[in-house]
Amino acid sequence: MPTTERLAIIGLDSAEPSLVFERWRTELPNLAALADRGLWGRLESCIPPITVPAWACMASGRDPGELGIYGFRNRRDWTYENLGIATNLEIRVPRLWDCVTQAGRPSIVVAVPPTFPLRNPPMGCMLTCFLTPSVESAFAHPPELAAELAARFGPYRLDAEDFRTSDKAALLERINAMTRQRMAICRHLVSARPWSLLWLVDLGIDRVHHGFWQYMDPEHHRYVAGHPLAGAIREHYRLVDEELGALLPLLDDGRTAIWVVSDHGAKRMDGGLCINDWLIQEGLLALKSLPTAPQPFDLAAVDWSRTRVWGEGGYYARLYVNKAGREPRGIVSDAEYEPLVCEVRRRLEGLVDHRDRPMGNRAYRPAELYRATNGAAPDLIALLGDLHWRGVGSVGNPSLYVFDADAGPDDANHAQQGMHILVAPGGPRGELDASIYDVFPTSQRLLGLPPTTDVRGRVLVG
Repeated sequence: MPTTERLAIIGLDSAEPSLVFERWRTELPNLAALADRGLWGRLESCIPPITVPAWACMASGRDPGELGIYGFRNRRDWTYENLGIATNLEIRVPRLWDCVTQAGRPSIVVAVPPTFPLRNPPMGCMLTCFLTPSVESAFAHPPELAAELAARFGPYRLDAEDFRTSDKAALLERINAMTRQRMAICRHLVSARPWSLLWLVDLGIDRVHHGFWQYMDPEHHRYVAGHPLAGAIREHYRLVDEELGALLPLLDDGRTAIWVVSDHGAKRMDGGLCINDWLIQEGLLALKSLPTAPQPFDLAAVDWSRTRVWGEGGYYARLYVNKAGREPRGIVSDAEYEPLVCEVRRRLEGLVDHRDRPMGNRAYRPAELYRATNGAAPDLIALLGDLHWRGVGSVGNPSLYVFDADAGPDDANHAQQGMHILVAPGGPRGELDASIYDVFPTSQRLLGLPPTTDVRGRVLVG
């Protein structure tokens, strides 16, 4: 296999393989042409398939348990209150650009979650991810890069703000503008700066899924035939493909491997299961007083002397046991712990939906999924309704089942299978399903870096 001097990883957050490889393949000529020249297929995400930690798993070859990051919001210790957004500070293992830096070679890293706050930036340049509070924060390395990019491209768009809004026309404009700017910045950087590794992540596809899936999918419970926004997702995919078409000539020089990846896929969201209301109903969670209207779950309102289990919502659900000797006011003894976890798992997996049909919930023990369970791991990780349902943490809901997200309008959930297309100089072609854990060791091989031997995943080429 000819030498690969450079590797360009183009991350399309949430890109759905059934749309890229099947439904719209003929409308995405640049992605289709790449697939024809290399390996392509589904890219299985971590469990849970969430942006944070999935990109960190991909960049390090480590699973969420090894990283100690179990979701976008992470329980930092065994106290009840210390739950916060997982950031770059929680990553304590080398990622691919760290290995490239150690080899004395430069990288361009753009918006890969989680990279805020800036810490140990790579040789080369870095722009931090959507977790950055604002452009007033230190988001660029070297620092003068911020002014250079602002002069050329305007204020750096960290995200498509307020993607759970009812003003869909304005949201679509923000999503498209973010993608155009990010791709333009990437073209500028690869032309102006030396690099061995490029790793870009664009959030546009993820945001357009969450904002517009109901207009595309006849099986969505809010679908209305002939809606003016029915083509919003399709048109954004076409925009992404066009932007790739402008970037690829700067990369496709016979010496650069190109890898298009997504951290997870997407599917319609059927509704939300009110996980804490269910635990109250099951006699496992007790509040000091029951609310008469929906309200956020408040830890201060919990009667810990009578609570055995509580939960956190999101695109999946996490359940925690109030374990004696671990939680500050734990009541579940060591002898009770295992039977309780097994019983909660059995009940959760046996739940039916609002139409009395089996939901198809799957609950996992972290030790079943991960090689280690660092940090304050959940006792159960639940994927609801084959990921067609999300977890809702609020309490006092009139039903266990809700159909409007508590954080605002949201049409889609994450799917377990993302996508990938790998074109390496002289490399193989054809369909090949892979895992996000394969990206790190394969990238090391492509770049001729010393392998990290204790990671998950396999080398796909080279």
